[in-house]
Amino acid sequence: MNDELKAIWLSFFNWVMGNGPRPENEVIPPDPPPALPFSQRPKDKYSRFHEMTLKERYNQWLEIHGLHLFSMLYAALSVLACIVIVALLLFTVSELPPFGDDHNPANNEVIRRYVQHGARETGAQNITAGVMHSYRAYDRFGESAVLFTAAMCVLMLLGASRRGTNPEELSPHGSISGYDFLQRGPPVSVHAIFLFGIYLVISGHLSPGGGFSGGALISTALILCGVSRVHSFLHERTYILAVSSSIIVYTLLEAYSVFTGANQIDSLIPKGITGNILSGGLILPVNICVGVLSACVLYGFYALFTEEDI
Repeated sequence: MNDELKAIWLSFFNWVMGNGPRPENEVIPPDPPPALPFSQRPKDKYSRFHEMTLKERYNQWLEIHGLHLFSMLYAALSVLACIVIVALLLFTVSELPPFGDDHNPANNEVIRRYVQHGARETGAQNITAGVMHSYRAYDRFGESAVLFTAAMCVLMLLGASRRGTNPEELSPHGSISGYDFLQRGPPVSVHAIFLFGIYLVISGHLSPGGGFSGGALISTALILCGVSRVHSFLHERTYILAVSSSIIVYTLLEAYSVFTGANQIDSLIPKGITGNILSGGLILPVNICVGVLSACVLYGFYALFTEEDI
């Protein structure tokens, strides 16, 4: 019964869709011949530009010319900004007072006191050293404290990361204690740099120089020893002792200087004769502390970041 219903339904579906049997006398027209290229008529070009809205036209124009327009606009604005900045700088320079004029704002009573009474009040022939380590001793102490804090932070961070490891495995050519300073001497130039750095430190109150510049030269000599694989006596314990003792002595000296200066108390430390090596009061020991601190800090950075050991 189901097969008969399916056959009836299928014949009805074919009749509706026109899939029934074709009559025997049906004439089927032949297929048209294929169109040849030269026999085809070109299609009429049709543009709907006149039907586009203003927004569509603007977006189409941006797609074609937008990138080029942006690059030109960016270059023009950059040139304009540079011209404005240069004009403002030139206008500012033109309004500055003449160089070296006695009536300039920089030539005030503070500068005159430094120049006229600096050597007598500080005992230093170098006015810059007298200002830095006497009048502005508190500011100088802050700079040294920053160096000390940076050195201790780097030492703690890198030191904690290598605890429990063998220094022979970390350093490309062993630890510092593995080299004898006397068996293999440093280059000749290192001696000259080291001595010149010491000279700058101890004569900073007499001539251009001081603790920072001299300490930088001393650290350069130590770094050259490390580069040439000739290590000095600066072990880790010596390094920590030198840095800590220099900052402690420096703190005590500057605290004494600030206390006596703020309360207008005469210092018990003699200033000496201006121009002698033992003059300047606290400036000479302060320069030595700053030189040791800066030399150790700079060399410590080199040793920790290159060899991971001091």
